[in-house]
Formats: sequence, structure tokens, C-alpha cells
Amino acid sequence: MARKAACCGLSSLELVLMVLFLLMTGITVGLITVLAINFNSQTLEPEKPTSSVPPAENPYLIGVGRADCTGPVGDIPLMGYANPDQTAGGIHTRLFSRAFIVDDGSKRVVFVNADIGMVSQRLRLEVLQELELKYGDLYRQDNVILSGTHTHSGLAGYFQYTLFMITSKGYIKSSIQAIVNGIVKSIDVAHNNMRPGRIFLNKGEILGSNLNRSPHSYMNNPEEERKRYNSNTDEQIVTLKFTDLDGDGMGIISWFAVHPVSMNYTNRMVSSDNLGYASYLFEQEKNIGSLPGEGPFVAAFATANSGDVSPNTRGPYCVNTGERCDYLNSSCPIGGTKMCVAFGPGNDMFESTRIIGENIYRKAKELYGSAKQELQGSVHAAHQWVNMTDVTVHLDSTHSVKTCKPALGHSFAAGTIDGGGDLNFTQGAVEGDPFWDGIRDALLGTPSKDIQDCHNPKPILLSTGEMNWPVPWHPDIVDVQIITIGSVAIVAVPGEATTMSGRRIREAVKQELEMHNAFANTEVVITGLCNVYTHYITTYEEYQVQRYEAASTIYGPHTLSAYIQHFRGLARAIAEGKVGELPKGPEPPFFSKLFSLLFEPSVDRNPENTTFGDVLQQVHSVYKVGEVASVTFVAGNPRNSGDMRDKTFITVEKFHNSTRTWEVVHTDASWETRFYWIKGSGNQSNATVEWHIPLSAESGTYRIRHFGHFKQRIIMPVITAYEGTSDVFRVTKTLYSI
Repeated sequence: MARKAACCGLSSLELVLMVLFLLMTGITVGLITVLAINFNSQTLEPEKPTSSVPPAENPYLIGVGRADCTGPVGDIPLMGYANPDQTAGGIHTRLFSRAFIVDDGSKRVVFVNADIGMVSQRLRLEVLQELELKYGDLYRQDNVILSGTHTHSGLAGYFQYTLFMITSKGYIKSSIQAIVNGIVKSIDVAHNNMRPGRIFLNKGEILGSNLNRSPHSYMNNPEEERKRYNSNTDEQIVTLKFTDLDGDGMGIISWFAVHPVSMNYTNRMVSSDNLGYASYLFEQEKNIGSLPGEGPFVAAFATANSGDVSPNTRGPYCVNTGERCDYLNSSCPIGGTKMCVAFGPGNDMFESTRIIGENIYRKAKELYGSAKQELQGSVHAAHQWVNMTDVTVHLDSTHSVKTCKPALGHSFAAGTIDGGGDLNFTQGAVEGDPFWDGIRDALLGTPSKDIQDCHNPKPILLSTGEMNWPVPWHPDIVDVQIITIGSVAIVAVPGEATTMSGRRIREAVKQELEMHNAFANTEVVITGLCNVYTHYITTYEEYQVQRYEAASTIYGPHTLSAYIQHFRGLARAIAEGKVGELPKGPEPPFFSKLFSLLFEPSVDRNPENTTFGDVLQQVHSVYKVGEVASVTFVAGNPRNSGDMRDKTFITVEKFHNSTRTWEVVHTDASWETRFYWIKGSGNQSNATVEWHIPLSAESGTYRIRHFGHFKQRIIMPVITAYEGTSDVFRVTKTLYSI
């Protein structure tokens, strides 16, 4: 018994200790389990940050796509400065078409922004033909907007009206085909990659990146209207951010008012200019590890109401004397308008392009990161063809005015501070010149009294509306179009609206949409250079001053009022749900007989004792980052290479010792490379490749390669591919690195 009692006493103590042990063990195991679960959740399935934006109730179906639309980069005129002698001779950056498709479940709209001077009527018609062959009536003239960035260093040759063909050596099939194929392919890519997603709106301001190049005209607008704005340019940037339902970025569209003329009229390389560089920077950041033009993220930077807006922010001065240009007519005492040139903000056109492009990109990146206002609601599209030569504009219940047949004034020939004319014309001319008028009358005929009266006070230099040989010189039938995505309205303007013209269009469309309570807090954006090119659109008041933009407002002083009347009609139809009742209007012509002034490239010849691809000037053995590696090859005409979209004329390659292989680190689409094609005598030509070595370049072993084709005539023309390779060279952080 004693033993038992003793035993039981000890068991009670042990029992207490055991209970405490078990409790502590359970607590410990529980803590370990919780910690393990948390650890696993953090390492295996990281928790996504909580979004401040609630999930989308009815997401859009979104597709984005990009495709190369660079045409032949030799001999073809660049489109923008109207100088047929400014022909392509290489590549600064490649040109791309960027497409965005938005579908609300019952309707869809397409917005395309291409790195070209402008969209021509012929280009649009050929694109729509290709889309119809592929997709039937899915993508049509009413729901597809085609816009150009307005780079003045894109290729010409895609017009069907005589005036534009004269300045671009006619209709060039190889040029327009590359653009058509690029635009259609970008839509194909977007179409094939559609998925549910969300769209966010944001806007801000960019200061110091644009300048009004016709301030005297702007000041002629009513004072009370001007007082409503802080600047004589629109400094607002508007962005649309596209994501999938997981919040992963798909793309961005940005609108900012600036002329892409940082690359000036002396440039001969194909270039996407400042807006293209903003796209380049955004896409390179998002598409990590991809070469330019590759990767899923698409960034489009479109121009807005930039008709009187220059990127050359240091302003105009006389390049021969250093004095300021005359304020009223932008000319110099010696040399006239040709000597009055605007520059800046950089020391040369490449630096200016970089600075303006970076400014736009940085602000767009900031707005993209902070965008929270989500678009919701239906998408709509409204479109009409309009005969702009015969529009009656109702000013009020008792007064009306009319548009005119197209005509260009004397100041059109003066050019602008971004590129003046060669002859003795000046901006602000409200009287004709007997000398030039006499030449015009003898060669082209005298403008009729009706057209002179209609365009008053414009002194007519070219009465293009009365010139129809071999085809009409200017379009009569013009597209007007609006698409809406939720509360955002995109107005497709078929020309270059000045700052105040764009403001009036935006205000009118917004008022019309919101008048019927179908829209609220509408954001209206202007997209310029859309669908058909009709030069400029000034206000009535600016038209009276007759600077370059007014002289180039081809349908007369009431052009803007006519466009506003038609855009109001489209907006009203969208707001009232009556788009289907809109008359289509007269269809534009599709001319079958177009001329070309560009001959087929001749045979290529190489210097004696050389072959195509041989190096004429070799690279150095060592370069420091920040320096320029340069090599020159015996080359053929780039036109003989045919369709070079999605290909490259050059590569910069880095050698990897571990794998004994060469990696392509740059192509001719890269900002850091420049491909110069220099056409010499006797059908000989050279290709010089420059690599502007960035400070971020890795030390190592590199080489530069060039690819091309040359033409020979052996009974029949024969095209042969060639390539050339530089010597190997080293890149170091300092010249003393080993």
C-alpha cells in the first residue's frame, strides 16, 4: 500500500508536468505550423499587393499589336518637308505601326498609330481593302482610325493626289506596300492576342517641350478666349493604360501636341523622331531583354492639335547673323525665310530628338504608374465621308457660310521656322506677287474669281481645286470620325489642327456628348493626321493673318467651322444612339492610273579589287563607352534588298567566352546605331555603320555586321545577297582596362 501511495503521489506531480509539457508542445507546434504556412505562402505563392482599384465588373476585350512598316531606305523622298531632293539614305530608327483593339462584347473599335508623316486617303483605302479580305466586315471605315505620328523622316510615295505625288516622286508601290502590310500586320497581332482587360485614363502636363511657331496668328484669336488658357500651346498629355485582369501591362496610348520635326530638313535617314523615341523608351523598359520592335508591350505616342506647335524650343533666329527673326513674317534681312530656323533644345537634331522624346516618355511613365480612373461602358464609332468643298455652315438661325474648293496661298511656299522655303515667299502674305502670279497663270491658269472670293483674304498661289490633270491635285471627299471608349472620345482629325482649333473641336464634341446625358466627365482627345491628309486647320481669326498654317488651310476661312459642325453631328448621333441613321456620304475615289517618277535602281558596281561587303574603313581595336565605333563597307542599293520589314541591315554583336557564340545586342532599329547609305558616282555606294556606345554597355569583345543585296545584269537582272563583318574590337569602361 505504501508503495502504491508513494507511487500515486509521484504520478500526480508527473501528471501536472506532463500536462504542462503537452500544452507547451502543442503551442510550439502550433506556432511552428503557423510560421511554416506563412513562410510557404510568401515563398511559394507570394501575396499580390492589394490594388486600390476594385475589380472590373464588365471588362473589355483588348488586343495590342506592333509591326514594322519601314519601306525601302534608299532613293525614296522623305515625307514632310516637301523637298523631293531630301531622299532616304539609311536608318536612324525603324518605323512601326501600333494597333489597339477594344471590344465591349457587342461592338469593337480599332486605333492605329503609325510612324509615318500622315495617313493618306490612298493608304487608308488600301488598308481597308486588305482588312475586308481577311476579316469581312469586322474592321471597317467607321470603326478603324488610322493615324500618323507626323514624323517628317518617314518615307513618301503613298498618295493619289497630284500635289503630294509631285513632291514625293509619285506613287511608289514598294513604299506604300510596306506601310499597308505593316499596319495590317499590327492589327493581325492585336486581333490574335485579344483577352479580357482594363483601361485607365490619366492626364498631366509637360512643360518646356513645345513652342508656338505662329504666335502672331494665335494672338488674333479673341482675347477672352485666350484668357481661358495658360499657354499658346496645349501642354496637356493624355494617356490610356491597358492591362489584363491580373494587372499586367499590355500597352499605353499617349496624346501630346508637338510636331515631330526634331530631325530637321537636312536629315536623310529614316527616323521615327521624338514621338517615336518616346515609344522606343517605353517599350524597351517594358519588354526587358527584347530587341527594339519585339516583345508584347505596345506603346503608341500620337500627336494631337500640333498644327502650330514646334519642338524646337530655343525658337527661331537667323542662322547667318545670329539675330532674331522678324516676328511677323519669320524672315531674315539677308537670306529671307530660308535663313530663319528654329533649333533646340539640344545642340544638334539627334540630341533634340532625345530630349523631347525623353520628356514625353518620362511624363507618360509617371501617368501610367499612377493611373486609377478606370474606363467603363460601351464603345461607339461614327464616321462619314464629307465633300469638304461644298459644306454650308450654319452660324446661327439666319446666317450661313460655305467652304471652298481647295487652294493654297502664297505663304504656303514660305514654309515655317522648322523648315523654310527656298524662294522669296514670306509668311503673312495677304497680297499676291505679280512675278509668281504671272508664272502661275502662264503654266496653270488663273484662279477663278469665285475661288479667289471664297478664300479671301488668302492670295491664291495654287488653285488646286481647279486643277485635275493627270488626277485631282487635292481631295474633295474627306473622312470625319469619332470613336468612344467609355467616357473617352477620340476625334480623328484629317489634318493638322492648330492649338486653338483643337481646343474648339474638343469643347464642341464634349458639349454635344454631354448635352444628352449619355456621357459625363467626358475626356475628348484630338488625334491628328488621320485617314486622309488635308493640310492645316486654323481658326477663322488665324486665317486672317495668313501665315503658313492659314495659307495651307485649303478649304477656306470656314474650314474649322465645317469640321466642328460635322463632328458635332457624329457626337450627337453617338449620344442619341442614332449612329445607324447617319448618311455615309459620297465615297472617295480610288484612282487606277497613278504616275511614278522613281525609276528602278540601276545595277550596283563595286570598286576594283573589292567585293560587296568588303570593309573600306575599319574599326579601331579598342573603344571606351561613350565613344563611336564606325566602319564603312562596299554596299549595294538598299532598294535591291526588297522588303526588309522585320529584318535588319546591321547588327552589333557581343562575344560570349563561355559559349563561344555571338549575341546580337543592337540592330538598325536601335537608338544607338546609325546606318548611313552613301550613294556615290558610277553606281557605286558605301554603307557606314556607327555604334554610339552607351555608358551602360558591358565591357567585352564586339563586332559590327552589315547585310544587303546587290544587283547585276547577266542577260536578266540578278539580285545577290552579301554580308560584311568588321574586325573584332573591345569595349572598355576606361581606355586602360585590360
